[in-house]
Amino acid sequence: MTERRDFIKKSLVGTAGIAIGGMGFSAKSYGSIIGSNERINLAVIGIRGQGGGHINTYASLKDDRNVRIKTLCDADEQFFKERADNAEKLTGYRPATEWDMRKVFDDKEIHAVSMAIPNHWHALGTIWACQAGKHVFVEKPVAVDGPSARIMYAAGEVAQQKGLKVAAGTQRRHQAGYIETIKQIHDGAIGDIVALRAYWVNGGPIWHRAKEEAEAKTEMEKQIRNWYHYIWLCGDHICEQHVHNIDVCNWIMKDHPVKVWGQGSRQQLGEKSGEIWDNFDCEFEYAAGAHMFSYCGQIKRSWSSVSEAVQGTKGTSNPSGSYALYGQKDSWKSTLQLQSKNPYEQEHIDLINAILNNTELNETKNVTDSTLTAIMGREASYSGALVTWDQILNSEFKYGPDLLYTDACKMTWGAFRTLKPTMPSQHNIFKKPAEVPVA
Repeated sequence: MTERRDFIKKSLVGTAGIAIGGMGFSAKSYGSIIGSNERINLAVIGIRGQGGGHINTYASLKDDRNVRIKTLCDADEQFFKERADNAEKLTGYRPATEWDMRKVFDDKEIHAVSMAIPNHWHALGTIWACQAGKHVFVEKPVAVDGPSARIMYAAGEVAQQKGLKVAAGTQRRHQAGYIETIKQIHDGAIGDIVALRAYWVNGGPIWHRAKEEAEAKTEMEKQIRNWYHYIWLCGDHICEQHVHNIDVCNWIMKDHPVKVWGQGSRQQLGEKSGEIWDNFDCEFEYAAGAHMFSYCGQIKRSWSSVSEAVQGTKGTSNPSGSYALYGQKDSWKSTLQLQSKNPYEQEHIDLINAILNNTELNETKNVTDSTLTAIMGREASYSGALVTWDQILNSEFKYGPDLLYTDACKMTWGAFRTLKPTMPSQHNIFKKPAEVPVA
């Protein structure tokens, strides 16, 4: 068997390309396809957790062979057989493997890619895909710092120029209750927005792959195996998960915040390996004057909540599906229905619909704005200082290796620095030089 550290030298974001026939869903119910004998071929980039979900999602939808997954790609051979077995079970086709993501983008038979690799590769993978003329589904978050966010904004411009469709894994934008309720809010149902609240409060800690880290032979490999716990790979959990709730608030405001104050800590992770915190609370201010109060945590506790709330001059709203006016007993509830009740399916259906019907779909700015909002909150909390939108948008500090912003296929296993868990007043990426203590 090829050693992982050998094939990684070929391409860190590289790939197990897998030819799969007949996995997909009916194009007939979603609009006319380019030609009766043509079909949309998709590639899933990254086949671990989220990528495995993408495979199952496409396979769970109707299949008349007009839309199919043709290729799967990943840098980690551990999951090849498992995903291949799963694909064969679902479709009757046995996957084959290929090791170079650039070959996937160069494959003229592939029309769209579904990006589910660790977060820092999302921006570079998306712009490469768009430059190659592929439609894209990209998981969130799409950046971990200012430089990678600017790559993602550029990817959106390329998609716009080429008429490509881009959907993002902010699935609430593809969920019926949110869509109808936020339209009501935009139409003035609860008046002018005064304040918003966003929670991603877990009742327990996130996964930590200490055993996989221990098996690694280099620092780079160790961090990638336990990617959630390193800032350059994950962005911290305020980006990785709380970006969903932040995105809902930005959607409601039709804008991003202009400044933020924040705090947080590494409370229960303690001496475990990694750099991230396990709780953040931030106060964001929008240009219109409304404030958004944000809290996220990955610690053991007796309560949990993943939700948003909005206060207006006329009433309040749970944007997932209802609002209530002051002084009125009954509340309004959403009744909208989409093609799927599952937003994790609907987001992929919406991308395919846009491709088949050639309708507008480019979510790069929305998801990048929300990702950068989360990054802004993280840096305010890390530094203990107020941070503005212009500061974070134009920031030059790169959390990842330089090649990850230019040509990640040239990266190799080897040494890489580990940061000390950040401490306010001792960590500031805006200073020149940046103050970022290394372990």
